[in-house]
Amino acid sequence: GSVVASYPYDDSPTHRRTGVYSKSADDEVFRYLAKAYASHHPIMRTGKPNCTGEEGETFPEGITNGAQWYDVEGGMQDYNYVWANCFEITLELSCCKYPPTSELPKEWENNRESLLAFIEKV
Repeated sequence: GSVVASYPYDDSPTHRRTGVYSKSADDEVFRYLAKAYASHHPIMRTGKPNCTGEEGETFPEGITNGAQWYDVEGGMQDYNYVWANCFEITLELSCCKYPPTSELPKEWENNRESLLAFIEKV
């Protein structure tokens, strides 16, 4: 896990493992939506999730192009965009894939304003 808002494309023409910005035709819209969420999240907006084992990983403004972070061939985010014209971003909300129940109230507080800001964009 991590704490970042990722947007299409997740796949790139070169299929390099990482580092390829794979720009969609609606790149500006996706960046806008990702920033709308990230800018209201207390950790995400710093661009420094500080996850164990990935302490040096950073995401300017708390967002990333999927393929630039890591290439995913055949992901749902890209599929939905290409075949259903569905504008979808992926939200990584925690360094821990399965946070303990005791952490959920804190996670809600971290994400509440982001969710409301994102919904307002609809």
